[in-house]
Amino acid sequence: MHTATDVNNRSLVRIAVDDRESRSQVIESLRLQPYVQLEVRRLSVGDYEVGTEWVFERKTIHDFAASLADGRLFHQVSRLARCPNGSALILEGPDQDRAETGISPEAWQGTLISIGLAFRLPVIRSADPEETARLLIYAANQVGRRRDAVFVTAGRRARTLERQRIRMLTALPQIGPHRARLLLNHFGSIAAVVQAAREELMEVRGIGEHIAREIRAFVAGDGVSSSDSATTPQMQDDGPE
Repeated sequence: MHTATDVNNRSLVRIAVDDRESRSQVIESLRLQPYVQLEVRRLSVGDYEVGTEWVFERKTIHDFAASLADGRLFHQVSRLARCPNGSALILEGPDQDRAETGISPEAWQGTLISIGLAFRLPVIRSADPEETARLLIYAANQVGRRRDAVFVTAGRRARTLERQRIRMLTALPQIGPHRARLLLNHFGSIAAVVQAAREELMEVRGIGEHIAREIRAFVAGDGVSSSDSATTPQMQDDGPE
């Protein structure tokens, strides 16, 4: 374990790793770096914690596809997006792995758009575990250089949380600010909205069967809706259906 503040004049990088990730090749790559100090422990969210500022969830392309297929993905993304620290998803693997998953390009693109726009969660591509390790080290170095620059403070998040949630929900097809507020008031959270069944969505005023069906198709990544909303989310008119 390194006790010095730097190794060969290079700042020591501290990264916490979830113990369920401890056998990954990413950890082996990080351990090869003498200036990286690893702490293996159980994290409440994510796989890697850089300082106290950033949390990263790592998924291989095959893991990502499996989570999408069994319905766990958006629950995991929602928990990561609610993290009080900055958070991001690392999607690891070569591009050809996506074709092996059997998921259509449209559904894949729709899912990534939903994560990026509806949840405002960055998705970072990595070719392999070694590149993932380099990305984590780079992030840790950025945190060290800009520790005094607060990207999103907890207080600011608290003051603007409802506005942010409404903005996220407007990425859903046919959902503008008014319907987004009605959805949020009815379900209480973004996670509950994206996990709601079509019949449950239809209980909300202004959400008929057509809109409910489009929302479910968008969230499930079932291809492009009739208005192309799965690949081009935009602010929608909030008029009655």
